[in-house]
This record gives sequence, C-alpha cells and structure tokens, in this order.
Amino acid sequence: MSEDMKDTVGSDGPVAIHCQADTVAVIVTYNRKNLLEQCIEAVLQQTKSCDLLVVDNASTDGTGEFLKTLTDPRIHCCNTGRNLGGAGGFHYGMKTAVEAGYDYLWIMDDDTIAQPDALAKFFEAEKQLPEEYGWLSGQALWTDETPCLMNQQRKSPYKKLQCNLQEITPIQIATFVSLFLKADVVIAHGLPCREFFIWGDDWEYTRRISRKHSCYFIPQSVVIHAMMENSPNHISNTPQNRIDRFFYAFRNEWVMFRKEGISGWGYYFAKCTLNFWKIIFKAPDQRWMRLKCLLKGAFAGMFFFPKVEYVTHKKDRQL
Repeated sequence: MSEDMKDTVGSDGPVAIHCQADTVAVIVTYNRKNLLEQCIEAVLQQTKSCDLLVVDNASTDGTGEFLKTLTDPRIHCCNTGRNLGGAGGFHYGMKTAVEAGYDYLWIMDDDTIAQPDALAKFFEAEKQLPEEYGWLSGQALWTDETPCLMNQQRKSPYKKLQCNLQEITPIQIATFVSLFLKADVVIAHGLPCREFFIWGDDWEYTRRISRKHSCYFIPQSVVIHAMMENSPNHISNTPQNRIDRFFYAFRNEWVMFRKEGISGWGYYFAKCTLNFWKIIFKAPDQRWMRLKCLLKGAFAGMFFFPKVEYVTHKKDRQL
C-alpha cells in the first residue's frame, strides 16, 4: 500500500484477500445498509460466481456491524476510516482488487441490484467481440424496469445512447453502475481520480480508457439501480440540502471535457450557460446559492489537475 493511502484505512486495517474466483465485484457503500444488503445478496446469487470486495466509507448507520456478520468466504470487507466519497472509495477498492490478483473487476454502487445472470452475460459478450476491449457496461433499469436516466451511457462525450437498445453497441462513456473490465486495463490506464470525491469520476475514467480502446454497451447484462426517483440530477431543481454537491460536478467535468479539445471546451461552456439560465428562470428557490455553486465549481475546474495514480504491482492469483 502506498504511503498516501495508509491514512484512508480505518481500524480494520488493510484487507487480506485470498481469491476464491477470477472476478471480484467492487462495491462502495456509505450509509445505505438496507440497499447494501440487497446488493450483496444479488451478487452472491449470480450464475457466474465471483468474490465481493465491499468498501465501507466509514458508514455510521450500522453498516460496519452488518458487514461483520457476513461469513461467506467470498466476501471481503474494508473500512476506509473516513468518507472518501465515491471516487475515493472506487480508487481504493479497485487498487486493492488488482493488487490481490483478480483478473476481472465488476464495479457497482451499493444500490445496484444485479439480475442473476448479469455477470455471466458480460463473459458471454466478451466471446462475441471482435477485438480486445477497454470495458463493458450493462443496462441499468430503475425499479419500475424503465431505463434509469441517471445511468444513460454515451456514444460520444456529447451524444447519449438511445434507450431500449438490444444490441451490443460501441460507446465511450458509462457510469460505475455495473462496469466490467480486466485488471490489466486498470494497470495500463490507472485508477479513478480520488480527488474528484463525488461525481464525474466514472465519466472521466471510462472516457480515459475509451480514447485508447473500443468499449461496449451490453444490454443483456441487466441491473436495477434502486434510486429514490428516476430523474437526472440538476442544479436548477435539486433540494436545497444537495446544492453544494454540484460544486464537484462542475469542477470535475472540466477535467474530462478539456481533454476533448476545442469541441470539449465549447460543450462545457454551453452546458454551464444553459444551467445558468435554467437557474435564473426555473429554480424554485435559492437562485443565488445555486448560481454561486455553479460559478465556483466552473472556476475551480480551471485550476483542477488531479494526478492519475497507477497500481504498482499485481499478485499472482492462486485459486
């Protein structure tokens, strides 16, 4: 473990892992014990068996106590000691998984409920692809089995994937709700930027890889994303207690879009401008607070250059 990661491990200490399978599901959780229970149970019931690495971002709702009751040898748990955000949690979990020797990583949030054959469908799709791939992204549905709008993949940084597609389709951007990739890809392209804290880490990471490799949407691999409501987050109408979170969205998206060149800069500025006017004309309250958050995030992004960190070694896997 690198020196700068030591302070992120809580009283549980570094997790010791003996691989039971070639694949590990990396699940990051924070204060959603009930959903986490469903997420873990769904992974354990997969037709293609895998291990689980649960990264607890120092939850305070009894998650830690629940994890200590789990006895299945496929489950490995660690507590980061403090809330690192989703970005820090996935950085830590993916680093730990690769160093433990797993060949494949299946990434998901704690409110992801996988269908029993979701993992198997990734392996089936892998055999159909004509070339090496960077990553595969499954189909995320909401609780009513309509497409989950929060997890709509993108064919390019500027174009969303059409909903209800049933064919394997090349894409460039996806979320961490059911993302499948090889450990070798993580080694080659580094880890998610933990400095993002929340939001945009999955977009930046998947786009980082898709610049070099073909990546695909696999509609046969299905999960339920058990969000409270099926709507994309937007600064103009989000509840007041969540406005501050959008600072990270506007700051972090700078990192990805400026790498797209002139088109990326133009798209980012157009998006900020559209959000600005939506706040002015449509926000139900706290217009100044929302505008301040947008402008603060966009300005901070101009000077935000997070370092990409790499896995330094991979243990030989012994099953």
